[in-house]
Amino acid sequence: MKIRDILGQGRPTLSFEVFPPKTEDKYETVEAAAREIAMLSPSFMSVTYGAGGGTSRYTVDIAAALNNEYHVPTLAHVTCVSSTREKVRGVLRELRERGIENVLALRGDIPKEGRLAHDYLYASELIREIKQSGDFCIGAACYPEGHVESANKTEDITYLKEKVEAGCDFVTTQMFFDNNILYNYLYRIRERGITVPVVAGIMPVTNVSQIRRICQMSGTYLPSRFKAIVDRFGDRPAAMKQAGIAYATEQIIDLIANGVNGIHVYSMNKPDVAARIQASLSEILECGE
Repeated sequence: MKIRDILGQGRPTLSFEVFPPKTEDKYETVEAAAREIAMLSPSFMSVTYGAGGGTSRYTVDIAAALNNEYHVPTLAHVTCVSSTREKVRGVLRELRERGIENVLALRGDIPKEGRLAHDYLYASELIREIKQSGDFCIGAACYPEGHVESANKTEDITYLKEKVEAGCDFVTTQMFFDNNILYNYLYRIRERGITVPVVAGIMPVTNVSQIRRICQMSGTYLPSRFKAIVDRFGDRPAAMKQAGIAYATEQIIDLIANGVNGIHVYSMNKPDVAARIQASLSEILECGE
């Protein structure tokens, strides 16, 4: 099933992200975690591509298993910054052959080491390629706080508009911890004529090392309320995990109450985190428009 149709049903959706292993010996562990999350019957699941596209084979394998064996609509990530046009077309062909209808088109992070391809410079170029490669539902990324490489938020929204005009059907946000940032962003992009569905990306922070990575990679704003949780519980792993899940759940409840129906949880291959969030939202997810 295409994700644009799922999002178009006018009711809250809850989806989860998993990421493939970096090495073959970890494949069974990751596949088992993905299977456990799939058994929660989410609206859909996404499978990331991995830095430099090096795990693309695992992405396709896990996505195909979720889609074909566990019957969960699956969104396969495809990045292009380190991929040739031939490589991208090969991945798209395999996704098509294995019944994957949904693709999240990303430029990807520029690798610190390794080869940088030059066939695609921007995600919008990849979106056009996918649009011409079959009947895929195409998603893209958006950045409520602005992409770290953009000069300002206005420029970043211009790039988002280019992605939409290139053919993407919906967008998923980078993680954020203050819902007001998303509400302001939605107002600004709607003013610019961007009307595709926006899925809110939520990260349940369950340990302090995640905070460090988040700040280093994206410069995401951490509200004082969230910092207080980290200060109080950061050195107590079980308490931090519980508090992080509770914070993410409260974010989701507020988003749905304010009309943001699409929720995508960056569950970090943790079935217990996904299950606890879903259980806390069981009645809320039954609410329609």
